Amino acid sequence: MSERLTALAISCTLKPSPAESSTDLLGSQILAELATHGVTGELVRAVDHAISPGVEADMGDGDEWPALRTKVLEADILVFVTPTWMGQHSSVAQRVLERLDAELGETDEQGRPILFDKVAIAGVVGNEDGAHHISAIVFQALDDVGYTVPAQTSVYWNGEAMQGVDYKDLPETPEKVAQATATAARNAAHLARLLKAEAYPAE
Repeated sequence: MSERLTALAISCTLKPSPAESSTDLLGSQILAELATHGVTGELVRAVDHAISPGVEADMGDGDEWPALRTKVLEADILVFVTPTWMGQHSSVAQRVLERLDAELGETDEQGRPILFDKVAIAGVVGNEDGAHHISAIVFQALDDVGYTVPAQTSVYWNGEAMQGVDYKDLPETPEKVAQATATAARNAAHLARLLKAEAYPAE
């Protein structure tokens, strides 16, 4: 195996630590699968940090996004995981996407967006439909700021609507979710390694 890669999973659960979180669980499972492909990963729960509203890289006093932004910029793979509420991604997920908007104006020494050559995985959990809709929003936003979306890197679980069983309550990971996680991790690691070896061309 060639050069090792790194991944950052941002969990956009609404539940502060130490509450159990289905979103964290799915993010951790994706990181575990990435590890089998030589990817070292870390999960952060965004709601545990004071992320100020805005679309700048640093919103000033009390804003904890700059430290998280450093982790984002250092990671080869971003695992963006959100719960489903009212058929939509969480408000925390929206806040993170808005802060990533600042990267549209940042370029490297060759004039390329600084998030070029990085890839993204989306994870969605919830007791209602909306996973395809949410993945589409997340992937379009991440593509806008420079991420590449590998083939079949949307991993999701939808429980029965209006029921009380959460993903974290399942006795085992559903086979289809496990298969999707394996495919997403394999494809993301493969593409991230290719892009690290041969970057997108400059203008």
